[in-house]
Amino acid sequence: MKVLFIGGTGIISTAISRKLSGEGCELYLLNRGNRNGILPQGIKFINADVNNEAETAEKLKGMEFDVVCDFIGFVPSQLERDCRLFNGRTKQFMYISSASAYNKPVRDYIITEGTSVANPYWEYSRNKIACEDYLMKMYRENSFPVTIIRPSHTYDERSIPVGLHGSMGGWQVIKRMKEGKPVIVHGDGTSLWTLTFNTDFAEGFAGLMGNPHAIGETFHITSDESLTWNQIYSTIADALNVPFKPYYVSSEYLAAVCPEKYDLTGGLTGDKSNTVVFDNSKLKRAVPGYNAVVRFKQGVRTALDYISEHEECRQEDEEFDLWCDKVIETLEKAKKEINPAR
Repeated sequence: MKVLFIGGTGIISTAISRKLSGEGCELYLLNRGNRNGILPQGIKFINADVNNEAETAEKLKGMEFDVVCDFIGFVPSQLERDCRLFNGRTKQFMYISSASAYNKPVRDYIITEGTSVANPYWEYSRNKIACEDYLMKMYRENSFPVTIIRPSHTYDERSIPVGLHGSMGGWQVIKRMKEGKPVIVHGDGTSLWTLTFNTDFAEGFAGLMGNPHAIGETFHITSDESLTWNQIYSTIADALNVPFKPYYVSSEYLAAVCPEKYDLTGGLTGDKSNTVVFDNSKLKRAVPGYNAVVRFKQGVRTALDYISEHEECRQEDEEFDLWCDKVIETLEKAKKEINPAR
């Protein structure tokens, strides 16, 4: 199978690239080459900025593919470009959308691909929905062979997934736990969430490649394991061998007082604060035998082992740490002012 990935070095795409390269796939990556060194030998690279359509078209001249996938398309104009570049040159075009597109606030916590899409809280999600709408229009009107994929919260060995973090990733939350400091948990920690290890995602994705049952269809690819945020943080604390000290704060309050760059209105109100459990029946019908095998307890330990050996994964974020302390201090002060007897 001859495959082209636009991007190919992110959390999701790296796992897929590694899987395909080990299975004899003729894999091409179209990107600017900034992180290609993390990938195994045998992958072919096309060094170009896909946003420069003329340059990209020249480098792809005469090439056709069985599958093309865009991992880095965020707005409809980018997908319009993809259709111009690949219409008639691929048997399947796979687009990475987002499970955050599903209706918020949720109307039913069981999410299927038939769940309506609408997210008034997050522009990122609304743009993904617009991209999907455009591609399905191209499928209906021009037979453009699209398959839409909606990942949810997918992680790898380079980071620990948490509900709330700063601009430097989740390491500062882990550091707070190691230092015995309280960790802010949105809401009361009882909403359900689904975390998927990237190698599991890669298995499902690979099964949809070249799959005639996937053309014109939408799939989410997630684990079947759903945990409360209390369970997620407790699992991390257990792996660190430290006590879990939660400090519960409403998502609305956090979104109102956070620095603008954290975008908690979208990330929390429009996503993580909602209980969601994914029904993967459609994926399993299209890819018989698919099963996510990495439980969160295992994934956390894999990530902690990797992070302990790679300093670049331990990026401290003093600004976020101070913000957490300030939020907790402010709320504790308010409690004493309202009820001094406590």
